[in-house]
Amino acid sequence: MIDTILKQKITEKKATLIEMVNFFCDERLNTEYKQLCEKLIQKMARKRSVPFLSGRLDIWAGSIIYAIGQINFLFDRSKAPHCSAADICNFFGINKSTTAQKAKIIRDMFKLKYWHPEFSTEKMLKDNPYSRIGFFYVNGIPIFLPHGEN
Repeated sequence: MIDTILKQKITEKKATLIEMVNFFCDERLNTEYKQLCEKLIQKMARKRSVPFLSGRLDIWAGSIIYAIGQINFLFDRSKAPHCSAADICNFFGINKSTTAQKAKIIRDMFKLKYWHPEFSTEKMLKDNPYSRIGFFYVNGIPIFLPHGEN
């Protein structure tokens, strides 16, 4: 019975989080960010200890977007789409430092880094500088070449 109640609570909070994130992404970002954020929420819901069961959902929603945005250079004005951390926090009415701290927890929890294969945008994956480096060994010494020249 407790297990059923817990699963129902997770499902309800997950649905609310997805709705909040989707609304932001529809207003300020794009479908790709919407899909990445939803994928992250789904993954969070499968954790043994579901992180968003405690705390305010508006902070979790902003932090999820913030975490995905950080690894995809969302805060860089030269990139499109662009959105500042302040824009995210103002949209949800949440504190920037709290959001940044929670985003770090999320990044650490899922080992999110730049060019993460599961949570990077297509453009980020395409622009990954490490994907263009190939190497081979000559007498045990690695020789690095731009991809395609080896």
